[in-house]
Amino acid sequence: MLWHAISPSRAYVKAPHDVVRHSKLSSDAKILIVYVQGLPESRTGEALSDHAKKLGIKGRAYQKAKGQLKDAGYVHEWRRQVGGGLWVTDQLFSNAPLTDEEARRLRDAKAQVEPGDRYPVDGRATTRSVGGYQPTVEEREKNSPHPPSEEPAAETAEPVAAPGPEVVEAERVLLSLRHANPQLHLGVREARGLSEMAADWLRRGVQAAELRKVLVTGLPADGVRSAFGFVRHRLVRKLPEPLEPAPPVSPVRPPVPCAGDGPEHVFRPRADETLCRPCAQQAAEEAHYIKWPLYAPDPDGEFQEPVRWRERFKEVLGEDAAHVARGTLSGARRPCAVRGGAGGRLRRRRARAAAGRRRTD
Repeated sequence: MLWHAISPSRAYVKAPHDVVRHSKLSSDAKILIVYVQGLPESRTGEALSDHAKKLGIKGRAYQKAKGQLKDAGYVHEWRRQVGGGLWVTDQLFSNAPLTDEEARRLRDAKAQVEPGDRYPVDGRATTRSVGGYQPTVEEREKNSPHPPSEEPAAETAEPVAAPGPEVVEAERVLLSLRHANPQLHLGVREARGLSEMAADWLRRGVQAAELRKVLVTGLPADGVRSAFGFVRHRLVRKLPEPLEPAPPVSPVRPPVPCAGDGPEHVFRPRADETLCRPCAQQAAEEAHYIKWPLYAPDPDGEFQEPVRWRERFKEVLGEDAAHVARGTLSGARRPCAVRGGAGGRLRRRRARAAAGRRRTD
């Protein structure tokens, strides 16, 4: 689309983007917010339905717009009984969403104001507060009919300690809830007020993604009336158990003398061992060579090559053939180095054959 806009220099009302782009408010509800926000102080005593009639919003359209404003926190109502048994409905309208507790405090504060102070008749200028927030910074336009409000002089105060990393991370998670679900739209002040409670989750080992999932999952079927109250309720009711303390670290053992051979030396044991690692490895090798002497190294430091059984078998067959040729093979032959296996069976057969020949002779 093509876009062309000229900012008005007078007779205008500032509408925040949170209202204009609100996905849960219809056009009638947004027009009511802008219209009521620009009313003079003398017309604030009229009911919201009277202002809606002047805009052509009546009947079902008005009830729908009013319900959306109540759900979003822009309109709050209380019924009370006055003298004569009559019931009166008090309405509080705000251009910024308020929780039920904030709206109740604002109503009580306005109820304590005397009529002469609330409706001045002597022409003295007053400041109208909408939503409980006083303007501190305004846009300095060139043709603005009213001078911008100046911030009060900062009083000398003690420096405030910077929030910890868990608090900063928790506030970032709370402000990101609006992207997961528009019903959980929190302002900066609301998120900052809940950041300490959410930081307790992070200190107990909960990741930021897990905290966000807990807060946006399983919302009420009829919607969330107050994002601030709903998030605070979940942070308190679903708070996980604290982390168990880490096991104590075993103390460092003092060095002890090694019981192995060689020069005297010390080492730091891990348990109750009496040999250092090199001496323990050498002792294990010596025990292995005692059990398997065939693989023990020779005095020159080299391992002896084990005799292959095939080569030994051929050697035994050669010795038997030499005895047969000389006629000296008998049953009482010298023991062979090869025991069992195919060689043993062959020698037994030959011994039985030689014994049979001697009996025949």
